[in-house]
Amino acid sequence: MSEDSRRSVVVERTGTGRYVATNPRGGTIHFGTASGDGLDAHFTPVELLLAAIGGCTAADVDVATARHAEPDGFSVSVTGDKISDELGNRMTGLVAAFDVTFPDGEGADRARAILPRAVRTSHDRLCTVSRTIEIGTPVRTTVGDV
Repeated sequence: MSEDSRRSVVVERTGTGRYVATNPRGGTIHFGTASGDGLDAHFTPVELLLAAIGGCTAADVDVATARHAEPDGFSVSVTGDKISDELGNRMTGLVAAFDVTFPDGEGADRARAILPRAVRTSHDRLCTVSRTIEIGTPVRTTVGDV
């Protein structure tokens, strides 16, 4: 793997059930476990996963359509069911539903026409997050000096 392909974040504990993820550029996201102790507004790790799916595919589709017309509205609702079965805890039934509207005009007509293809291409080839989930990449864990 090259240096250009490496992606990373560091997750640090900031309190009981509270964490902050920091990227190499210094950006941070605070998150935690939904336990009713005031963290309800924080994203949970599963919600971050859903946001990553939606954000990744939204970015792909936005690049493809916005070159033709600026959307009037653009949202992606990502849903799924958290289950626990013989395979352990996991998400099933993941759906990324696009709701995109464009103004009137020739460029907007082109954007509307390519929207379904842009969504398919993101799903089938471009979105690193959903492609990784669908293909099923193993996650290796390690423990430093104990």
